[in-house]
Amino acid sequence: MPDLIKYETHGAIALLTLNRPEKLNALNYATNDRLLELLEKIESDTTIRSVVLTGAGERAFSAGGDIHEFTESVKAGVDVAVKDFCKRGQTMTARLESFSKPIIAAVNGIAFGGGCEITEAVHLAVASDQALFAKPEINIGIPPTFGGTQRLPRLAGRKRALELLLTGDRFSPQRAYEMGLVNKIVPHEQLLSAAFDMAERIIRHSPLAASRIITSVTRGINTTIEEGLLIEREQFARMASTSDIHEGLDAWIARRTPQYTGT
Repeated sequence: MPDLIKYETHGAIALLTLNRPEKLNALNYATNDRLLELLEKIESDTTIRSVVLTGAGERAFSAGGDIHEFTESVKAGVDVAVKDFCKRGQTMTARLESFSKPIIAAVNGIAFGGGCEITEAVHLAVASDQALFAKPEINIGIPPTFGGTQRLPRLAGRKRALELLLTGDRFSPQRAYEMGLVNKIVPHEQLLSAAFDMAERIIRHSPLAASRIITSVTRGINTTIEEGLLIEREQFARMASTSDIHEGLDAWIARRTPQYTGT
């Protein structure tokens, strides 16, 4: 059987490819679990500084959860459905959101349901001009379950999010960009190169500083400004005794390119 997720390294960048193109890269339980395993591996690998996440084939980033598998869980009862589907999906998107290394989604096609929720959860996203988004869960009588009722309103605003959540309508990459769901739109054939370029512009900086920024934003965005500022101070304090901060300051004063070690 082919790998559910292809894993490659390109220098300091890991490329993860959802690999069920015949199923539009639908997120079955095994795919979710494998993604968590690979993220664990990448997080502990100090040679990897950033992650690009995309979908196999020309049609889809991910069409969302595997409905056939989900249906069987629903038939098994509420507790099973919540544990197997909802909790598993929320754990996966929460892990993406709080991951200590920058994750960039390269949205190459359909990003429906869980595929859209992955895009919402990751730190950055580049969309192909052939991408297509939707929050279609209402069409099968459920709300989004991988965090979509929470993250999309925070990104897009309550009314714009509710329109998409309540209608299930598809929306273009341009609208996704306008709502803050993706950072940029590029011609389809330039998608991966654009995502890798974004990663390269990030990993030239201190990996520790990048991690502290991600933590500050992810934890702080859902708190009061006072609590957020406290988180920001805590993250700065964690940097203050590192080699990277001294290297950054010394390089700036000497007008040279810093050589960060991540220590």
